[in-house]
Amino acid sequence: MKKNIFVLIFSLACITSFAQLDVISKHSGEVIKGQVIRVEEYSIVFKFDNENAENVIGKYAVEKVVYGKSGRVEKFSDKIVVNGEDDWENVVILEDKSYTAGLKKGGEVRGKTGLLNLQSGNTGDKKAEKKLKMAAAVLGCPFILLISDKSTVGSNSNLLGGSQSIKTGIAFKYK
Repeated sequence: MKKNIFVLIFSLACITSFAQLDVISKHSGEVIKGQVIRVEEYSIVFKFDNENAENVIGKYAVEKVVYGKSGRVEKFSDKIVVNGEDDWENVVILEDKSYTAGLKKGGEVRGKTGLLNLQSGNTGDKKAEKKLKMAAAVLGCPFILLISDKSTVGSNSNLLGGSQSIKTGIAFKYK
């Protein structure tokens, strides 16, 4: 009888220890089981089960986290859907490489205004940004890591005194 009670208590202890894992659900459908160490402004630091190394994943790649101890569900981001060039307005420009942790590189994109144009500095910048987002949308990528943003105005741009804006970035999508 004592043996049965010991086996029952041991089994319950094992079940509760496994139930305490946090579950990170990514937008790609992947599920990560481990322990969330801390939630930072744009990333989540966690450890896989039975490992000591800390891993980082960007919040843009994570849909939600279900905490094992409390059962609390914390939603982090909505999935951004980009099906083609028409969805260019859904593309998000990221300014720090750490935001892309957990995303897959899609390719390099570029947006620029023409050398001869009648744009002011601000409207030229917006036009270049739109072309950059459209290029990412064609690749089916909802994120761009901005790596270069160059604007020239007046005599620095061309002999006619116009302005030109050139933006380059790396497109990312869900893994």
